[in-house]
Amino acid sequence: MAPPADHASTDAPPDTFPVFTRSQKVFTMLGAVLGLLLAALDQTIVATAGPAIQADLRIPASLYPWLTTSYFVASTLMVPVWGKLSDLLGRRAVLATGILVFLAGSFLCGVARSTVALILFRAVQGLGSAALFTAALAVVADLFEPRERGKYQGLFGAMFGLSSVVGPLVGGFITDQLSWHWVFFINLPVGAVALALVLSRMPKLKPRLQARGGLDLLGALGLSLAVVPLLLALSLGRNDGGAWAWSSWRILGLFALAAVGLVTFLRVETRAAEPLLDLKLFRLRAFSAGNAAVFIIGAAFLSGVVFLPLFMVNVVGLSATRSGLTIMPLTLGVVAGNVLSGQWVSRMGRYKALLLGSLVLLIAGFAVMAFTLTPDSTQAEVTAKMVLVGLGLGPSIPLYTMAIQNAVPPDQIGVGTAAATFFRQLGMTIGVALLGTVFASTLTAELRTRMDQATAALPASVRAELEQATPGISGEGGSAGQVFHADEVKARLRAEFDAERHRTETAPTPEARAKVDAEERQALAAVDAAERALKTAFTRGVAAVYHVALFIAVAALLVTLVLPEQHLRRRHRSVQSSARAPEP
Repeated sequence: MAPPADHASTDAPPDTFPVFTRSQKVFTMLGAVLGLLLAALDQTIVATAGPAIQADLRIPASLYPWLTTSYFVASTLMVPVWGKLSDLLGRRAVLATGILVFLAGSFLCGVARSTVALILFRAVQGLGSAALFTAALAVVADLFEPRERGKYQGLFGAMFGLSSVVGPLVGGFITDQLSWHWVFFINLPVGAVALALVLSRMPKLKPRLQARGGLDLLGALGLSLAVVPLLLALSLGRNDGGAWAWSSWRILGLFALAAVGLVTFLRVETRAAEPLLDLKLFRLRAFSAGNAAVFIIGAAFLSGVVFLPLFMVNVVGLSATRSGLTIMPLTLGVVAGNVLSGQWVSRMGRYKALLLGSLVLLIAGFAVMAFTLTPDSTQAEVTAKMVLVGLGLGPSIPLYTMAIQNAVPPDQIGVGTAAATFFRQLGMTIGVALLGTVFASTLTAELRTRMDQATAALPASVRAELEQATPGISGEGGSAGQVFHADEVKARLRAEFDAERHRTETAPTPEARAKVDAEERQALAAVDAAERALKTAFTRGVAAVYHVALFIAVAALLVTLVLPEQHLRRRHRSVQSSARAPEP
């Protein structure tokens, strides 16, 4: 059965398009970019300052993940709400409100003196960041014709990529030179400039069509009941059999509550006069297929960033700082893919071929990482391979959003943009949980088997020494702490055997010394074998992640094949005076 055709009245903007002055466009885009930069940088800057914050506030290990979880849950939950409000009230009102909320949260985080307060204020930041993400991306669809949107969406997508490189560097510098408090305070002057530009030079950008009612509060409550338990379960679920293990009553209860919330949300939305998310939009093939592809791509998006540093530290032997810089080529590939794809679409007026081509590149990049990583891989080799992954990921950020924006009616562009952002973030959360479980399970099994083989013939005391020096496994897909340093372990073992020789000097028989020497050689050889076993286990774990990511990318390709091509024709410009002048 053929899918329903997308009607021209909903797939494309009207034949006339508002005219804005050059200064309106420039200052509006500048304010939107600064707002988006605040939200994007905050995700990476705070992560770098995390250890200093934990040490200063004495945050327990059990509460430390909540610094990120509270922000992410609040942000994801509010994306659809801010999207709908931007359609009801206009982009300027939502963007300005989002900046104010984000700056209030930043100030409160900077002056926080307790763990609970900081976690709560991080949630306030998340509430504001959702408005920044949604309204900033929707502004592009308001200011520019469909054919021009690609290059500007590409610039916004590039901001995400650059933030992943600049954020850790800036966060580390601020934390070292000033204090972790300034990681939050630095947002205030930047946000003040963005707010001034938005309030003074940005039009309201309010859709012409009138809403049939106010905000769907019942729908927002139903969405909260569905999203919050789901994100908490995915973020806090563990694979090590701890209190938050995947099979524990806590995680299963959260999943059950999320299912109840989803059913409630769908029932409310079918009856609402002005639904938070109009379910009829899913009848549009471009909207439904685009969001499905965004969700799937989101599941694979973080695989290269989250797990590659573990490989670089434990296998290649880099420091944590240098391992973080290793992903810079991937980031630059993402940035290049964003910018170049946007320019190409603006010139050609079509995007589906480019999306399919980028997914083929992504599949090739994941395949190379999955099948060619070895314990002997070098930094230069891995870096070169990651460029391919970055170029494949880059176009997915702006082009799917643009396709979804072009599919919805003009008065629901905010909802469409919010849907793309929401499904991308949801896919990322599920992807990290899934791939983290795959990584931890593979690593644990490989490490246990290979370490047992490497240390089978050693005395119990030496085996205990190696086990203590071997990194543990956490349920979130990473090493629990220390890195295995073979040279340091060998030095400790040599010292122990030297002490053993001194103890035998009272009876320095050749047989006794030969026995100690043989045990030392055996122990040192076992250290080399254990180091090799550890590198192999980490290699297998990371390769398993890319195997799964490869299948996810193939699924995204199949979904994108059914995405309808929309030729982005240039529209006639409206000459209404109300559209040319800044709105009060």
